[in-house]
Amino acid sequence: MKDYALIIVDMLYDFIDGSMACRNAKEAVNETVAFIDGKTAPESEGDDENAIFGQFPILFICDHHPADHCSFKENGGIWPAHCVAGTRGSAVHDRLTPYVSEELTFYKGCDSSREQYSGWEGVNKAGQSVEEILDLMDINDVYVCGIATEYCVRSTAEDMLKAGKNVTVIEKALAYVDHEGHLKALEEMRSEGMEII
Repeated sequence: MKDYALIIVDMLYDFIDGSMACRNAKEAVNETVAFIDGKTAPESEGDDENAIFGQFPILFICDHHPADHCSFKENGGIWPAHCVAGTRGSAVHDRLTPYVSEELTFYKGCDSSREQYSGWEGVNKAGQSVEEILDLMDINDVYVCGIATEYCVRSTAEDMLKAGKNVTVIEKALAYVDHEGHLKALEEMRSEGMEII
């Protein structure tokens, strides 16, 4: 059986109903849960097409900013304050928390002086990167979903592709800032060699 992982990018309350709420966010959460539950599971080589989910790692990428982060407008950045560590806005949506594990949760944007869109740069509480964990699990095939298509999802997916992973993006499980930008980003990701399902 092939080994897969699901990468969930920034399905955090500030991007769902908070200071930077994105279009299609609630639907994206629902679609992600459906995917995890096997309703839209990838085909496996075993007899049970959903058997893959018994050994299907789910990695969470989380914006995790200090209050003085450089990306915030009040600090000279371009975004409203969002995902400040310790606030509700930085928390994973309740429907997804049953799937969260500490070792598979990776934080980005923790340095107040650096903007980080890509989850590839995030680390877990043990200091391990996404790449280290995927390599430890010998996983080369990743499904990616999350918020927002044009920014953190795309940056994360592109870095995974550059690292040699086979990347599949789950279109229905994406939220976005702008619909035109979302469609353009999907087309560009497809042209770069990602599969869009």
